[in-house]
Amino acid sequence: MGIPKLSWNSIRFKLVVGLFLVTIPLITLLIYNNYYSISVVRNQVALSNKNMISLYMAQIDTQLQDAERNLMSLVTYDYDIQSMDDPNSGDEYQLAKHRVSVKLSNEIVLYKSVDAFFVYSQTRQDLLDVFKAGVPFSERDQVEQYLRRWFGGQPHLEGGGEHSWFTQKIGEDYYMLKVISYGDLYIGAWVNAKTLLVPLHLIDLGGEGTALLVTEGGETMISTQSLPDDHIDFTKGFLQYHLSGGKNNMLIVGEPSQKGNFGLVAAIPEKQILQNLPRISRTIEIISLASIGLLPISLLVLRRILLLPLKRLLAVMRRINDGNFNVRIEPYPASDEFLLVNHTFNRMMSQIEELKISVYEEQLSKQKAELQHLQLQINPHFFMNSLNIMYSLAQVKNFELIQEMTLCLVQYFRFMFRSNLTFVALREELQHVRNYMRIQELRYPNLLTCRIDAPAFLQHVPVPPLVIQSFLENSMKHGVTQDEPIHLSVDVDLKETGLAPYIEMIIRDTGCGFSEHALAQIRSGNRVIDEQGEHIGIWNVRKRLQLLYGDQASIACYNGFPRGAVVELKLPYYVET
Repeated sequence: MGIPKLSWNSIRFKLVVGLFLVTIPLITLLIYNNYYSISVVRNQVALSNKNMISLYMAQIDTQLQDAERNLMSLVTYDYDIQSMDDPNSGDEYQLAKHRVSVKLSNEIVLYKSVDAFFVYSQTRQDLLDVFKAGVPFSERDQVEQYLRRWFGGQPHLEGGGEHSWFTQKIGEDYYMLKVISYGDLYIGAWVNAKTLLVPLHLIDLGGEGTALLVTEGGETMISTQSLPDDHIDFTKGFLQYHLSGGKNNMLIVGEPSQKGNFGLVAAIPEKQILQNLPRISRTIEIISLASIGLLPISLLVLRRILLLPLKRLLAVMRRINDGNFNVRIEPYPASDEFLLVNHTFNRMMSQIEELKISVYEEQLSKQKAELQHLQLQINPHFFMNSLNIMYSLAQVKNFELIQEMTLCLVQYFRFMFRSNLTFVALREELQHVRNYMRIQELRYPNLLTCRIDAPAFLQHVPVPPLVIQSFLENSMKHGVTQDEPIHLSVDVDLKETGLAPYIEMIIRDTGCGFSEHALAQIRSGNRVIDEQGEHIGIWNVRKRLQLLYGDQASIACYNGFPRGAVVELKLPYYVET
């Protein structure tokens, strides 16, 4: 079944479009308001945590900067460091080393963010390191071994650059190191990332929020608690917040260190951010879903209350437009307005039908008289042609053909006496045509042939009498000559256009065809008048079909290829007899 055609000017279309134009913007506004509220809350949370992270990062940078200044002070002003760099003897080096160790031990307690100070002599391959209390021996040994290996090669120092502290993974932990080169010595400090993380536990990021230290490359150094998602990206920078994770379910804000190549990050679950908006978000979602769900229900209610009554009324009006004036709107539950319209409509149609019946009966008697007159116009014309044929056969004294001719005429006129009928079976009409063509073949021996083809299932279909004969007579009159034979054919078949079947009759000849003047007159619906007089055959058939079928029947005349006249008749398949 095809998609029903819907007019843009119909009430149905306007109501449905109007409903959507009202509902969809409201739903869109609700959804936009929900997302806007979420965005505002997310921005506020991000800004608040950004300020807090920046404050903690500034404190860490300040502590690292103080430790760095202490190292620079040792390099610049400390006599013992200078003695270790260029001692006069081994004893002087050991004494200076001892004094530096004591000094660093006294100072390290002042720097909470530093785990150890160290001095390494490149020439002597001697490492002096001072640790803060609480650093386990295993960690001390692990870092010492790393420093010895590192200084044993050609260490690349980060000092003096933008990031004076650099990160290094030693064992399973991450460390921030600061190293200053002074002559033969390397003076520095290191701090475990865990040490810097201790004050971060005081940051209130909610039950599932996490504070992290990350490297410049986005690697996690240490975090206050494990991340709920392993697909979080820390490489996008920290100028603005962003969402990350497998489902973009984590809000990431951070602040890079001004003293090292690392950063402090806060990762907060999205659901925790919006925990103050669950009710309004859920309400908006329910309203949006309910509105979407109510759309088809609204359309169904609208269809039942308004569209179905209109559809029933339009269906009845279409049937009335097709000529069925006896239809009425069946009673059904409806609104008071439609009940009044239906009652008034049925009453009006009853009055119109009564008036139409009286007018129809008057016209029917008039049409029957006119139809009989049109049919009788054919009989004298053929009667004169038949007498001419008999006269010609009598001249040549062909008594056998005269006998056959007489029998054909008897059958012909027997059919003509029944021609006052409005319709005859197609079988009878075609038999009459064959009888008529036999008469013409007797008149024009060896100059005329005829073929008639019709399917068996159409033999009982009622058709108007003498319709085909009129066009065959026209072909005989204008197409038969003594110069060359002519062939006539009659093809009858059932065709269908859309859902309306019709009977198609195609009558062809191989004669000279229609003149341009005749075709122009036929197509304009006029009688054909030429030097031979007035030809009423085609006009007669057209008039009869119009009286019988109205606009449901049609006649088309044209010239075939390479020559000859072609007439196409289309008659309705269902005809009331």
